[in-house]
Amino acid sequence: MNELKSLNKRTAPKSTMPERIIQFGEGNFLRAFVDWIVFNMNQKTDFNASVVVVQPIEHGMVDWLNGQDCLYHLNLQGKENGQPVNTLTRIDAISRALNPYTQHQAFMALAEQPEMRFIISNTTEAGIAFDETCKFADKPASSYPGKLVQLLFHRYQYFHGAPDKGMIIMPCELIFLNGHRLKECIYQYIELWKDDLGSDYEGFKDWFTDNCFVCATLVDRIVPGFPRENISEIQQQICYKDNLVVKAETFHLWVIKKAENMTVEQLQEEFPAHKAGLHVFITDNEKPYHARKVTLLNGPHTVLSPVAYLSGVDIVRDACEHPVIGKYIHKVQFEELMQTLDLPQDELQQFASDVLERFENPFVDHQVTSIMLNSFPKYETRDLPGLKIYLERKGTLPQGLVFGLAAIITYYKGGNREDGTAIVPNDDPKIMGKLTELWNTADTQKIAEGVLAFDDVWHENLNKTVPGLTEMLKKHLDLIQAKGMLEAVKEII
Repeated sequence: MNELKSLNKRTAPKSTMPERIIQFGEGNFLRAFVDWIVFNMNQKTDFNASVVVVQPIEHGMVDWLNGQDCLYHLNLQGKENGQPVNTLTRIDAISRALNPYTQHQAFMALAEQPEMRFIISNTTEAGIAFDETCKFADKPASSYPGKLVQLLFHRYQYFHGAPDKGMIIMPCELIFLNGHRLKECIYQYIELWKDDLGSDYEGFKDWFTDNCFVCATLVDRIVPGFPRENISEIQQQICYKDNLVVKAETFHLWVIKKAENMTVEQLQEEFPAHKAGLHVFITDNEKPYHARKVTLLNGPHTVLSPVAYLSGVDIVRDACEHPVIGKYIHKVQFEELMQTLDLPQDELQQFASDVLERFENPFVDHQVTSIMLNSFPKYETRDLPGLKIYLERKGTLPQGLVFGLAAIITYYKGGNREDGTAIVPNDDPKIMGKLTELWNTADTQKIAEGVLAFDDVWHENLNKTVPGLTEMLKKHLDLIQAKGMLEAVKEII
């Protein structure tokens, strides 16, 4: 066993670059995603920026980060071009980390640094929220948007409202149009603290509106986090005692919708991730990318899970590599769901292929049962829109998607698989009760009609609004009951 060195800037090289990014959040995701992107931009372009991490809540990890001089290793694992990938990279993009609750003066002083240009955050979905109990005099405000307004106001005053000292703000919280929500909260705080801002109220509000740029973003990378199960092996490999190793998949995607008061070209010039060969897309419309992710990543997950499980396959990767179920997943992905989206076909083809490679990640045993919680609401948001668009465009229903719904209904029947494993569905008690009642009739016509009439799930009666769906769903339910799942799949691929 090699003796491990402590990881810090005395034992490992660390770049020194201007602090240009304030990052609210020190957790695994930002370190494996944003800070890795900044690291690559520094390596491959003239971006030349380091990140100051701000801990958004009172108790967090900044002491751990500072204890290693903000150095850590990223372990990327996955599959690319059909080959397994397993890399370890030391990331040095973070210059220092602050706790604004114990280092309030240092936190506010970030606003005085002329080169600061970007604010990035991941404070969880609950982090972008307005709390009217926050006071302007709090050191700091408890909410993230409150802290942000305090920081921006100090910057406005310190630089006397200079137009070039505005900030580009890119939230990464998993909320659709997260930037719009954050901007709304900022304006709410400006109004709440109107009296505290005094004679600067109007000027600050105008400065924020005209010279700060709040973008909406969509982020995509699976980050399991600290690799507890094989950390000793990793530390021996890197020869450092790194307590902040973070594991993530190789795939990454960051879609940034430029702010209303700037152009795509302006943001690309300031944040040139595309020059580093990264999957960072700056656009004026995030919606089609959001639809692409929900449709081509979440959509196939929802239907492959019950089909795989009832065929005796428990792991997503094994389902993708199965000679029969793999063909079913391919059919749903490329022949059905992909046909319902409006982005260029080559982009969709690449993304759809990347998704299947992610499903086949040799380093992750993703249980299909972990995907099946609340399957009906998931189908409603992820697969039903595609089913309707496919019918509208092709004049026929997509067999694979309807079969997937039949598989979900069959899974919710319960009982045992052919190998004797108990089937234990988990959902809203109201849905569970209704399905039990329907399956007790043993009449697939009534079951199909009853499920498609679930107003709480679909918010409409699909028997009436989607022509032919009731008949096709009954046919697939009958097929599964007569032949079993695996034989039934063979008939529709």
